[in-house]
Amino acid sequence: MEFSIAVLPGDGIGPDVIEEAVRVLKAVSNRFGHQFDLKQGLIGGIAIDNTGSALPDETLDVIDNADAVLFGAVGGPKWDAPNAKVRPEEGILGLRQKLGLFANLRPVKVQPALANSSPVKREILDGVDMIVVRELTGGLYFAKPKKRWSTSRGLRGVDTLRYTEQEIDRIMRVGFELALGRSKKVTSVDKANVLETGRLWREVATTVSKDYPEVELEHVLVDNAAMQLIMRPSMFDVIVSENTFGDILTDEASVLSGSLGMLPSASIAGLPEKTSTNAVSTITMGLYEPIHGSAPDIAGQGIANPIGTILSVAMLLRHSLRLEHEAEAIENAVEGVLAEGYRTKDISADGGDVVDTTRMGSVVAGRI
Repeated sequence: MEFSIAVLPGDGIGPDVIEEAVRVLKAVSNRFGHQFDLKQGLIGGIAIDNTGSALPDETLDVIDNADAVLFGAVGGPKWDAPNAKVRPEEGILGLRQKLGLFANLRPVKVQPALANSSPVKREILDGVDMIVVRELTGGLYFAKPKKRWSTSRGLRGVDTLRYTEQEIDRIMRVGFELALGRSKKVTSVDKANVLETGRLWREVATTVSKDYPEVELEHVLVDNAAMQLIMRPSMFDVIVSENTFGDILTDEASVLSGSLGMLPSASIAGLPEKTSTNAVSTITMGLYEPIHGSAPDIAGQGIANPIGTILSVAMLLRHSLRLEHEAEAIENAVEGVLAEGYRTKDISADGGDVVDTTRMGSVVAGRI
């Protein structure tokens, strides 16, 4: 089968980890006989330097002809000036809006071989296997007004937290659909004791739950959710959250896995559907990326962990291209490599064979 994939390495360690993800994708192509047409594009800071735009038209043309997008990371101190007219993050935010990617899926599963790499006690990590569904296109990051201005009393800034019933309904349905193929439990995270948007979120979540009587719904305030993620993480199966809360909670949850570099993510533009194998798939394009940032301080040094990006390729194959066996081949290769003791620097707390970025990618690719 033939597929077209837009590859956007971006800034910092983005090119480092994307190179290894592409290596693994080519290994999948060789084993299963698929043809992946990979087209690269500029995004973020490097795009600003070359075109003046964080998301240039040339990149949009590449994306328009793609089945899915594989993305690295954007940003860095070079483009962080407070008065900058264009910021690297505008590239990824603009891409999410253009493609209508309203749901971010972030699985958090603790690899048994890495239990000692987490600062959380091993016994607390037993059974941790959750997925966080984060709303992507609403809330504080996008709602207007959003501005800074000067007054006689000094500078002021404002951001707006706004959600519609429709936005909450569609993201909750993604969570419930995912729960049907898992342990049939949804945790809806809000701040209903303080925020009007939180109260609306809770009301809509309760209404949607009536269409899924076989799925348990629990409401948890965001501060309690943050605490329980560390104290009792195995209590969660599917977490659904608004944009800002989800952004924070998923970074916190990454501690459970031992490193930000371990975790993949998928941003989708439609409800998941179940395949004949009961796996979850999407009906539209997706954007796939590791959850870590650009980490410019270690870019090009060969110490970045590419596993989160490699596992993002597995999500791409499963959710956008519907290649379940190929996705499982990647996941099994990663688990096997970790079980054999291969480690990048960030997950080497328990020792093991510490290898560089390229070596880790090569070892995983060799086990496809």
